[in-house]
Amino acid sequence: MLNESTRVSVPGQRPPSDPISTAADPRERPDGLGWVTRAIFGDPGVTVTVGDNPGATLRYAVVPSLDDARFLLPLATRRVTAASLLAYNALRPPKVRAGRAAVGTLARLGLLGLTKAPTLSVHAAEPRDLLAAFLAEQLGVPRLHAAIGIRPPDPHHKPTLQLFDDQGRPRGYAKIGWNDGTRAMVRAEAATLGDLPTGGGFPPAPELMLHTQWRGREIAVIAPMPRRVKRIRRPEQPRLAAMLAVARRGGPATAPAPVAGLVAAWRHRAAGGDPRIHGFIDALDTDTTLEFGDWHGDWVPWNMARHRGALLVWDWENRSAGVPVGFDLAHQAFQTALSTHGRAAAECAVAVDEALHAYGPELGLDETAQRYVADAYLVELWLRTYELSGGGAGWNPKLHPALLDVLGSRIPR
Repeated sequence: MLNESTRVSVPGQRPPSDPISTAADPRERPDGLGWVTRAIFGDPGVTVTVGDNPGATLRYAVVPSLDDARFLLPLATRRVTAASLLAYNALRPPKVRAGRAAVGTLARLGLLGLTKAPTLSVHAAEPRDLLAAFLAEQLGVPRLHAAIGIRPPDPHHKPTLQLFDDQGRPRGYAKIGWNDGTRAMVRAEAATLGDLPTGGGFPPAPELMLHTQWRGREIAVIAPMPRRVKRIRRPEQPRLAAMLAVARRGGPATAPAPVAGLVAAWRHRAAGGDPRIHGFIDALDTDTTLEFGDWHGDWVPWNMARHRGALLVWDWENRSAGVPVGFDLAHQAFQTALSTHGRAAAECAVAVDEALHAYGPELGLDETAQRYVADAYLVELWLRTYELSGGGAGWNPKLHPALLDVLGSRIPR
């Protein structure tokens, strides 16, 4: 792992460099390609160059281009490259699915060059300097090939590797925690996957295959999904029965309880935070009673699929207990408005109100409880953002200080 004095040491950091179109080492780029390559190929024994260089240990196609990189496709064999594009394509939106299918067919025919995608060459002094080689050894397979998604630089994001064997069969997903915040998230998901209940309508989740550390990274490898999973129909429709099964751990409803315990936990977590959050917490210290339980913590349509008539749910890193029933419904509404529709935080809060008004009664929430759960969710979301910032992840600019402004318009103090 590169040290603090090396210019490409920190995955989320923009290093001083030449303009991105002329940077010799893609790890010096300030964009998503630079962030991901710093996170995964950061060992000092590894060099990364643009171009199809002879003797490269690994080769990747950068799709669609260096300046708009979305995906690193392993160029081990035609079969592996095609599998990287075609596996689980039924989960993609129609437009994305069609594009991946077209490029996957070209890869299978050996015609990927027609896309004019640039090549990334990775040279390793020792195989152990490469994460995929380490994971293959840990999982007891001869080789693994990693298809790598590219996202914009964000201190809250974790690079994810989809792993394939030589035959192009999916062998798992590796999540990489690289700072305090994301390392804690990987540890949390590893612990959660070993503690999920079964039955009672609780949605199944992929199993944990490996939890390990590698050169300052926290790594969880999650089992591949069933081969024939499909995109859920009507993704905007909340799966209320599954939400309740998660909240109640597959058991019966529990009696309403005072919110005092929740408020006390908030006060502890908010210590040292913006003074405004303490005023909002104080305002929510009422005699309200609610049903409490677990929540998934990131219940959104893109974290679920259907398989043989059942709902499959993944990404459990934010699961926790002791929250009001309805938090997952609020989260789906807020995050769909934020991530899918690009709305501002204030509009996302309106989407939360609308979802709780429409579906809250089916979760046992009357109008008073609906409003309390909406405001409480917004406090919880700000606290999560605050805790990530304290873990080295920095502030999410979409949520801070915007959430505090939204709370200020909703909660009288």
